[in-house]
Amino acid sequence: MNDTKQASRVVRIGGASGFWGDSMVGAPQLVSSGLIDYLVFDYLAETTMAILAATRAKKPELGYATDFVDTAMKQVLPQVMQRGIKVIANAGGINPRGCAAALKALADTMGLAPRIAVVEGDDVSAQMAELRASGTHDMFTGEPLPAEVLSANAYLGALPVARALAAGADIVITGRCVDSAVTLGALIHEFGWSATDYDRLAGGSLAGHIIECGCQATGGLFTDWQQVPDWAHIGYPIIDCAADGSFEVTKAPGTGGLIHRACVAEQMLYEIGDPSAYLLPDVTCDFREVRIEQLADDRVRVSGARGHAPTGSYKVSATQLDGYRCAGMMVIVGIDAAAKARRTGEAIIERTRGILAASGLPDYTAAQIELLGAETLYGANARTGATREAMVRVVVDHPMKKALDIFAREIAPSGTSWSPGTTMPAGGRPSPSPLIKPLSFLLDKRRVPVSVGIDSQRLDVDIPAHGGETAGAPVVPPAAWIDPAGEPLVDVPLARLAWARSGDKGNLSNIGLIARRSEWLPLIWSRLTPDVVQRYFAHLVNGRIERYHLPGIAGMNLVLHDALAGGGPASPRFDPLGKGMGQMLLDLAIAVPASIAARL
Repeated sequence: MNDTKQASRVVRIGGASGFWGDSMVGAPQLVSSGLIDYLVFDYLAETTMAILAATRAKKPELGYATDFVDTAMKQVLPQVMQRGIKVIANAGGINPRGCAAALKALADTMGLAPRIAVVEGDDVSAQMAELRASGTHDMFTGEPLPAEVLSANAYLGALPVARALAAGADIVITGRCVDSAVTLGALIHEFGWSATDYDRLAGGSLAGHIIECGCQATGGLFTDWQQVPDWAHIGYPIIDCAADGSFEVTKAPGTGGLIHRACVAEQMLYEIGDPSAYLLPDVTCDFREVRIEQLADDRVRVSGARGHAPTGSYKVSATQLDGYRCAGMMVIVGIDAAAKARRTGEAIIERTRGILAASGLPDYTAAQIELLGAETLYGANARTGATREAMVRVVVDHPMKKALDIFAREIAPSGTSWSPGTTMPAGGRPSPSPLIKPLSFLLDKRRVPVSVGIDSQRLDVDIPAHGGETAGAPVVPPAAWIDPAGEPLVDVPLARLAWARSGDKGNLSNIGLIARRSEWLPLIWSRLTPDVVQRYFAHLVNGRIERYHLPGIAGMNLVLHDALAGGGPASPRFDPLGKGMGQMLLDLAIAVPASIAARL
């Protein structure tokens, strides 16, 4: 294909899943639209890997995202084959071969014979003993690797996906890979990008990042949620990708949701750290100068991503069994509900601790009480006022399951023993469950041989052993803000000045902010210092706070360390993934000149 035709080509990709458990409507909606060449699925959060590890421990034939086969492909496989749509999914989890076998069995019942490729090599559990002996440690906590793990998987990149497509695969199933790789792999294959086309690889990675969470790109989680029509029929994202790495975001006609530049910008900032050095296996991305433009009511253009060489390491996500956990809940109604709920939780812990001691069992390794309905998540920022209904949630961890069986039976007696107005939703006792603790470390890419299996063949994939820098560029702040002389200041909620979205990476939370008007960013930057944010979240965040500037979208990113009480499945909080932290920050009062306040 000549350069002119290649430059004008558009590859159309639909994002049908943002996590394991996403709606069953995504895949059929995208396939029936007639607007896509590729259908991609992202299933694997760190929490999901922990769940899959626990599942495989009970049933070795499982360990993959069963929804991909039993629901998504069962609905669309005949149409996919008829229309020539390629499918890429990281549904393999920790058992990609098992996922492929289940899909083949489904296809056989339909009289179909898709060429299914499996990407392998991410499972590095066999190396754990050697890595522990050599002193490898958790990259966040600094702790040594545990003696035993349930799983250990490297975050692979997009090159194996591209290799599978080049070998003629109709469907590519991977295990653990970075979320954006299912999209980038298709673009590498279609446009013939090389492993050193860093700007294009960064653009393709950003395209994958925008659609990897499904409807979060099309109105889901949008700050201005009131503007988003028809949640029930929200459209899943479609991206039209160009050979230069730019792309346009849209959705199927007639679907609900909203294509808005601010929503796309929120998603770009979702779960990233330093925007000048977003580390991926194929490229280190620089998103600071990305431009997001509203082309039409149903179309947003994204361009300007830059890239440079990736590092020579993969990030490995591992899981270990760290005892057991049980969570019990009761609802308290009436006068002083919050105080009664707190006392109820304290009494449950005190009573069961006494029973454990009398039985010769050790104390809990952790115990936490949280109230829902009393704004305890806001700490000192909670609005004052009496609460007349509250839910108390008591979470305890213990190395022995039988100790938590005792705890579970002592929840319900609070309904007749202590606070008036105690009730609970219908249901039985809570059940103890394995406490799966995630950990992460870096592993030299040369220690991770990657291959593709297709048609009983095994194809090795050459992964360049790059050694790029990991450090980001110095933060260049916006222009200094100076309050107008003599003009009074008025406190307004940050929500009136900015859009926000928050997420997690392990025990880190990030909050991305975009100024509603670009000229307001210097004002927001001057007010929202790391010290201000630290004080606001003092009851939740125990580590440092970093702040980054993205001039291309008039945005900033806040990274909050040690913010999620362990994060993911290790956290006992109501909000273990930091999803609410952006919304909480939008409540913060910001002093603005009266002239700006009047325009709000």
